[in-house]
Amino acid sequence: MILLANPNANPVTTAAMCAIAAPWLADLQGWTAPTGPQVIVTPDQLDRAADGIAALHPPAECRGVIVAAFGDPGADRLAARLAVPVIGIGAAAARAAAQGGRAFAVATTTPALRDRIDALMRGQPGRYLGCHMTDSPDVMRDPDALDHALLDAVMRAAAAGAEAVIMGGGPLAQAAVRLAPLSPVPLIQPVPEAARAMARLLAR
Repeated sequence: MILLANPNANPVTTAAMCAIAAPWLADLQGWTAPTGPQVIVTPDQLDRAADGIAALHPPAECRGVIVAAFGDPGADRLAARLAVPVIGIGAAAARAAAQGGRAFAVATTTPALRDRIDALMRGQPGRYLGCHMTDSPDVMRDPDALDHALLDAVMRAAAAGAEAVIMGGGPLAQAAVRLAPLSPVPLIQPVPEAARAMARLLAR
């Protein structure tokens, strides 16, 4: 069993991410944070989510954990404690985006997390060009407005030289699927990239 751990307290998002990851990981089980915000949008929320993930005790049959929030909260601490692979969707997306030496950027909805996202992306290999944000996380309340705002952010990233753009957020997984055909450059979807990375690790 592979555990997809959603640090956001939103079981609907957990189910959506599991459905997106399922083609690569058939034995997937979702876990949703029991408390906290439905969408992590501030550094304090990210820090509290990290504490929750770091304290996770997966079932004995667990063969790997995907931390399914873009800031990868608590992933390093959990990996240091467990004997199974732990993959954060942010780091997995960055590795995929940087393949072939591509310059890459992030498009997302959380301006308050810019510094945290920048730090995570700069800690990965590749040429990171920065974040392109929507004006506010509030746009997530309306799927049509969300798609419009995110596509604008993707276009700005491409115009700034990004050769691939990461859709930055676990709760944005469905928007990433919808927008991929419209992007002028490869749109990197963090949940599938983490699922592929986990499948490769477990196949060794």
